[in-house]
Amino acid sequence: MASTVVAQIVFDRLPELRGQVRQRASQAVRKAAFDIEARAKQIVPVRTGNLKNSIQTTMESDLTATVGTAVEYAPYVELGHHTRGGGYVPPRPYLGPAAEAVRPSFEAAMKELLD
Repeated sequence: MASTVVAQIVFDRLPELRGQVRQRASQAVRKAAFDIEARAKQIVPVRTGNLKNSIQTTMESDLTATVGTAVEYAPYVELGHHTRGGGYVPPRPYLGPAAEAVRPSFEAAMKELLD
C-alpha cells in the first residue's frame, strides 16, 4: 500500500518535476554557451580585435544556443586555409578548444539532473 501512495505522489508531481528539470537544463545550456564564448574570446588570435569582438552567444531556444561569429574569415582562422600563392596558413582554432574546455562542466551539470 505504501508503494502505491509513493507512486501516486511521484506521478502527480511529474509535470512539476519535468518543468524543474527543463529549467535546470536550460540554465546549464545557457551557462555553457556563455562560458564557451568567454573562453573563445580569451584564446582567439587577435590582429585587429574584430574577430574577438564579434564572437557572441545566441539563445535559439531554452535548450539550444549558438556560439559563433559572422566574420567572413572566421572559418579560415579556425580551420586553416590555402593561400592564392600556393602557401598554407595553419589552423588557429578557438571555438573548438573553447567548447572542449567547457564540455566536462556541462556534462557534469546534465548528469546531475538525472541523479
